[in-house]
Amino acid sequence: MKTIESEIEEKIDELLACLETDVRHMQESLSYLNELRGLVIKRDDVALGRLLESIRTRSGSFAGHERKRQSKRKELANMLGCKLEQITLSELATRVPQGARERVSAMQAKLRSLAEELKKEHMSTSMLLSECARFNGLLLRSVFDLGRTGAVYYNSNGATKRHVDTALMNLEL
Repeated sequence: MKTIESEIEEKIDELLACLETDVRHMQESLSYLNELRGLVIKRDDVALGRLLESIRTRSGSFAGHERKRQSKRKELANMLGCKLEQITLSELATRVPQGARERVSAMQAKLRSLAEELKKEHMSTSMLLSECARFNGLLLRSVFDLGRTGAVYYNSNGATKRHVDTALMNLEL
């Protein structure tokens, strides 16, 4: 009986080590989002290109880690006699000995906190990029559609005047 418990604790330790890698990945993602927003605001295209290439490279290497974590979950599911879908940190905390339960609960709290922070930072970045796209669209429309809008302008006498020329600037006073 003791050997089964020690094997389960060993597998839990392996899973927690995988989850620590997930924690580091989430922290890197938070850092990338912060850096991405800063570079977009600064309009540093060269650094932005390097950052995006770095992100692309790292995301490809993370797939192997994902398979490893799923493998550890499957091993734990087999040892505990349940389905893979049932092996969540919440469920695991109810099925393991007290010492491991505290470590699993601590990891769950850490992951939950990071996931909330990542969600917030992702939303902030999405909103910034959305506003940049909206602003760029407005700017392009105003530059290219100026003469075709049929906009009405008022002079100092209150008389209306339609501008139909395609000049980028109106220098009339």
